[in-house]
Amino acid sequence: MSKMKHRTIRGRLRYTSKKPEMFDQERGREEFTFTRHSDGKLTIRARCEIEEPEPTVHRDIIYSLDENDRPMDCHVRLVIGDRFMGSGWFRLGYEADGGFVECESYGPSIGRLSQRVDYKGRIDGFGTHPIVGDGYMTRCMDISKGPHRREIRCFLPSPDHRGATPPMIAEVKIFLEYVGEETKTTPAGTFACRHYRFVDEAAMGGVQHPAYDMWVTADEDAIFVCGGVGGYMQTWYELVELER
Repeated sequence: MSKMKHRTIRGRLRYTSKKPEMFDQERGREEFTFTRHSDGKLTIRARCEIEEPEPTVHRDIIYSLDENDRPMDCHVRLVIGDRFMGSGWFRLGYEADGGFVECESYGPSIGRLSQRVDYKGRIDGFGTHPIVGDGYMTRCMDISKGPHRREIRCFLPSPDHRGATPPMIAEVKIFLEYVGEETKTTPAGTFACRHYRFVDEAAMGGVQHPAYDMWVTADEDAIFVCGGVGGYMQTWYELVELER
């Protein structure tokens, strides 16, 4: 019997608050698995729970990228306030001068929905909303240029800052900054990291997302180590378990 040829990474993140009334208290969690296949393709699986603020969010994601880190497909299932909100499947295709995004989804408030969006030019990723997905998206930055900032273009299943709307195709543009190299220690260990920052100047989803700093492992796995969002969100995330 032949052995499996893929490589697996497993981990867990803890979500805490920086709001004065619940400073450093746990407000959620995320379990994730990366499966890197021998042909270079990657599948990220994540289960996320957000307890604060209400309503609660329970999200399941299965997201795959090709050997060139281009998004291939993504399945999203959402339960908000412990009630089913929607389930959707997205597929991305690429052409010489652009590509397309397709969506098949269902939810009590949207019914059965089929969408297709064609676009010109390039995209930098697909925003899945799990924190590990945010970390992995930083691979679109060319760190050989040193610290710099540029606008990135993404499609995603919800423009809501918590991803708490029925799965539908949305497009956003946001700035991503490569800040530099740093070492970070969490309960999962000490890691050589790259520091990145998302900056929302266009008010994604109609409300400006506060600056979002994150530290990601300085290797091809780009695993989220720690980070947080200021402003009205006041959140912090850190890696508490890792197996690879």
